[in-house]
Amino acid sequence: MSHSPAQSLSSTTSGTTAPSPKQEALINYCRQNGIRAPSFQVVSDRRGGRTAWSCIAQVGGQYIHARYWYDGQYVNSAREDAAEMALQSLGQMPTPPGQTRTYQQQQQQQQNNQQPQQRPQQQYSAWGNGIGSHS
Repeated sequence: MSHSPAQSLSSTTSGTTAPSPKQEALINYCRQNGIRAPSFQVVSDRRGGRTAWSCIAQVGGQYIHARYWYDGQYVNSAREDAAEMALQSLGQMPTPPGQTRTYQQQQQQQQNNQQPQQRPQQQYSAWGNGIGSHS
């Protein structure tokens, strides 16, 4: 994964605050399936005079990115977003209609169709708290 010079990674954490519902569901899924507990790596990107925050969940050797970038006061929402994406990629949550398929789903379809597929591009929200319509 490459980052612009202004983008940085924070240390990997399992969360310094109490896990939110989707984080807890992901932790429980891992526990029940003998997978190491997920870790959440918060990343930042300097944008003008402000910093945007997102998150990458590591689950079973996979790195799953949150869909959006968030304002600093919503960093836990970035963790929740990454946990939701991880649960979807593991088949534990339905993928909303019209949402880009995960890399894992595309690989599965590629094997079924024997035709190459492109990896989905990361989607970003408009600047703000990360809440709003999908782009």
